[in-house]
Amino acid sequence: MRALVLGGAGAVCKETTRDLAEYSDFEEIVVADYNVEAVEALLASIGDPRLKPLFFDANDYDGMLKLFPEFDVVVNGLPFKYDLAVNKACVEVGVNGLDLSSDDPQFALHEEAVKKDMLFVPGVGATPGITNMMVRRASEVLDVMHEVEIFFAAFRCLAPAPGLLQTTLWEFNPEEEDRAEVYFEDGKWHPTPPLSGEIEVRFHDQIGVQKVYYVPHDESNTLPHSFPTLRRAAVRGCFPPHVMALMGALMRGGLLSSRPVKVGESEMPSIEVMRAALAENPVSKENPVWAYGLVVEVLGERNGRKVKCTYRSQHPPQEEWGGESAYFKNVGIPLSIGAQLIAHGQGTAKGVVPPERALPTQPFFAELAKRGITVEETILEVGELA
Repeated sequence: MRALVLGGAGAVCKETTRDLAEYSDFEEIVVADYNVEAVEALLASIGDPRLKPLFFDANDYDGMLKLFPEFDVVVNGLPFKYDLAVNKACVEVGVNGLDLSSDDPQFALHEEAVKKDMLFVPGVGATPGITNMMVRRASEVLDVMHEVEIFFAAFRCLAPAPGLLQTTLWEFNPEEEDRAEVYFEDGKWHPTPPLSGEIEVRFHDQIGVQKVYYVPHDESNTLPHSFPTLRRAAVRGCFPPHVMALMGALMRGGLLSSRPVKVGESEMPSIEVMRAALAENPVSKENPVWAYGLVVEVLGERNGRKVKCTYRSQHPPQEEWGGESAYFKNVGIPLSIGAQLIAHGQGTAKGVVPPERALPTQPFFAELAKRGITVEETILEVGELA
């Protein structure tokens, strides 16, 4: 079997590459990236002869169509703006694949993928990804599910990579179109502005109690379709406190808008000026604690009793997990595990489907635990005595 890892030397996906080298049985793992020097340096540090470097231009769609048929699974770790193109190319040539996030038009490719007898899974990271699988686990415990609340704490610096800076700006941009459909309740999706819906959530000890806010996220879109009994599905999250304070100030000051501002002789949207300034600021690369925390609460019924299932992630601290890797492994490792499950025919569906419909829970969580990412399950039943 052969795997193709796109963006495999990037900030997130380098952890996918490392995990594939350590745990997978692929006969060859081709790591494709625009920056071949970065790929070669990464592969040299890993030292696995199955790893091969390859130059890859993500803007070359015809190149994808020629390259992808050589592989059993395409592992997409590129920035999310390339998700649809990679997914479309995989379906066109009939090759299985997966990525870290999802774009709604990807699911329009579902029927064509079913005809090709293939599987593509958008959103196999931490959130979406692990969180979706937590909800699938709850669906196996409960007779019916009513409400899902997803909370995340992404403890990383503001701009570890261009794509992740883009993600941060997207979450705080009040003009972002996705803000029109943020959470699902009573049969429809509801809008919310950034920094709304504040509540406090307790994550694992490295992160502690944090204030989280509504975020337009993939899970709120896919879970109501996957589990039609859901009356509510919402995602709230946060970054480290210093990032939240900075981004909140920029948003309230109107600096994360499309309003044009003049810089020298040029005119550009203010959010683009902020993007450039933040990308070059050394403080944007600093962070005291690197970690990822996930908490999922599912309300439903079992045997006629009200039940609350709570799932809480934990992982080794940055002192054991290599500093910033303590964040990135939480995203890159699930992508690797998903690729291995798909390659071994353990997918639970065909077509273009989200993780909660595509991947089996027991092997997924077992493989996470093998790497040090554990999930605590708490089941609380509430009933009335006759």
